[in-house]
Amino acid sequence: MHCGSCVIQANKKYYLFFGANDIKTNDELGGIGVSVADRPEGPYKDALGKPLIGQIINGAQPIDQFVFKDDDGQHYMYYGGWRHCNMVKMAPDLLSIVPFDDGTTYKEVTPENYVEGPFMLKHHGKYYFMWSEGGWTGPDYCVAYAIADSPFGPFKRIGKILEQEKDIATGAGHHSVIKGAGKDEWYIVYHRRPLGETDGNCRVTCIDRMYFDKDGFIKPVKMTFDGVKPSPQGKTKLK
Repeated sequence: MHCGSCVIQANKKYYLFFGANDIKTNDELGGIGVSVADRPEGPYKDALGKPLIGQIINGAQPIDQFVFKDDDGQHYMYYGGWRHCNMVKMAPDLLSIVPFDDGTTYKEVTPENYVEGPFMLKHHGKYYFMWSEGGWTGPDYCVAYAIADSPFGPFKRIGKILEQEKDIATGAGHHSVIKGAGKDEWYIVYHRRPLGETDGNCRVTCIDRMYFDKDGFIKPVKMTFDGVKPSPQGKTKLK
């Protein structure tokens, strides 16, 4: 597998969407695949025997897939590297993609400064589209976001919410968000590079709290060395 993977629960199964082989041209075999299991820990079995998305479309390398379930039960996949992001509509079995109502299959939704690592969440009826900017091997890797009224956008960039803090770490990006059991309890999970580390491939996984302000904007995340305490409300769930 290459790049991030995404696991969701649906249809009484667990679906693991993954990137394979880091393809650079449409002549190579690889892209985004899907495997299925009965339990979250697996074992997972390749469901298709071929890529779900195996072509570079709209300039988007098929990596960094994230599957989002809207309130109506419809699943969408956002994906893409190389500064381009596409979204597709998933079939009910999550093993194929189907056309949108306008007949198109791939919609490019690339916001300003997008590089890779798309993520979507819904909060108080608004769609928060998030992504990584900068170079993942460098100190300027970071997370930015947009807010829209629709899962299709348009996604107008608001600003960064996670970036290097020179007294803690650099290269903070490629994240996901967890909704805690509390009413407005949110956590951001991401990777960053320890201070003094010179290997661009060296990254550590971290978790910190994420907050919204009274107007619905995401507050800048404060990186810590402590991480977070157990949720006071009990169980959490991955958005």
